Amino acid sequence: MFIGRHPDLLSQYEKTLQLLEMNPGHPSLRLQKLTGRLDGLYSVSINMIYIISLEFIIDEDTVIPVTVGTHDETYRNG
Repeated sequence: MFIGRHPDLLSQYEKTLQLLEMNPGHPSLRLQKLTGRLDGLYSVSINMIYIISLEFIIDEDTVIPVTVGTHDETYRNG
């Protein structure tokens, strides 16, 4: 699990999820639609190294985190 490997990022991770819930368009999230193998998913930044790839289910106003990791980890595992 990501937080188990990076406990120092717990507060940044939680802050990112809270901000995503309050304002998905906030500039610091750097929300972007993914393409290629990850088409249909989006990503938001935890910081300059780590991102969360996620799925938006618009009908239910639900956001489902899919993976958390560096850009390379996310795109390699996606």
